[in-house]
Formats: sequence, C-alpha cells, structure tokens
Amino acid sequence: MSDKETIGVYAAQAEKYAAITNGDKINNAILSSFISDLPATGHVLDLGCGPGTSAGIIAKAGFQVTATDAVPEMIALASKHAGVDARCETFDDIDGENIYDGIWANFSLLHATKADMPRHLSALAKALKPGGQFHIGLKEGTGEKRDGIGRHYSYYSLEELTCLLSAVGLTVSQHSKGSAIGLDGTMAPWICVRAYG
Repeated sequence: MSDKETIGVYAAQAEKYAAITNGDKINNAILSSFISDLPATGHVLDLGCGPGTSAGIIAKAGFQVTATDAVPEMIALASKHAGVDARCETFDDIDGENIYDGIWANFSLLHATKADMPRHLSALAKALKPGGQFHIGLKEGTGEKRDGIGRHYSYYSLEELTCLLSAVGLTVSQHSKGSAIGLDGTMAPWICVRAYG
C-alpha cells in the first residue's frame, strides 16, 4: 500500500483499529485453520500486518514471522508482539523467491489499486515456497473507491479473485464469505480465499 491518504487514516487511528480487530472471532477461526496447515517451524509473511495481532498469534504458535506494513504507527504496535520481525514496507517491497511457507494477506491487498494487484500477486507467488499456502482477505464487490473516512478500496468477486490467483500459478482450495463492521462504522461483505503454490 502506498496511497498516502489511506496510510494517513491508519496512522491517525492505529490504536482504534487495534481495538476493533483484537478478538475478531471470524478471522481467528480462519487464522487457526491457516496455522494448522503450516509446516513445523515454517516461515510466514504477514503482509499488511496492521497492529500485528495475527502475526503475534502465528509467532506464539512457534513459527518464524516477518510482518510488514506501510504505516509506522502500526509497525510500532506489531513490534510489541514477541517473535515478530516487524518492518515498515509497502507492497512494492515484496521481493525474493521461495522464502515463505505461508503468506497471510488478510484485508491488506484490498488497498492496492486493481491495476497493481496482478503485479503484487505475482511477486507474492514467487516469494511463496512450492506447496506453500496463501491466504487473502478482501471486500466483496466490484470496482474501486474511497470509503467514508478516505481509505482507497478495490473490491472483488470470488470469480475475479480466483482468476487472478490462477494467473500467477496459485490454486484455490477453499473460500469463505461473511460481513463485518469496519473502522468506518459500516457493514461490508468480505471474502477470504486459501490457495496453494
């Protein structure tokens, strides 16, 4: 994520966002399933880690965790979780090949533009080890726009997301859908997809 307005919103509301996302039962259930499929002592990338809640849970489960976010205030919070290597980086900093056993991209890539999404997914697929698992959470819908507090969002259908993942060599294995109230106070539908390299 490199959109300055979106970064500014999260910077100003980092503590509030941390409070909202802490104890998210739906995401915790999906995260538990993700963790159960990781190889012992595997290396995980938490892309767009926010306050590091998920990264901390993954690290506590015994995995090596690299957590990245474009918002310094979020990295400061993520750094407080034991075992989390938190780095202030954007999606454009994704680099390397065959590094991660798992990539947790939970409601982060939805802030990338649709034009940039194929490039980001390609870099992530390369960074994933063969057979590694990739989780992505996005808001469901069409097009892209700013929400009521100024964050940029790109919306996807299951079919569109499946095509994008297939194009970079990832195979979708399962998905789930739901809705939740976000930082802007509105209810929005979401979709989560698990894929493998």
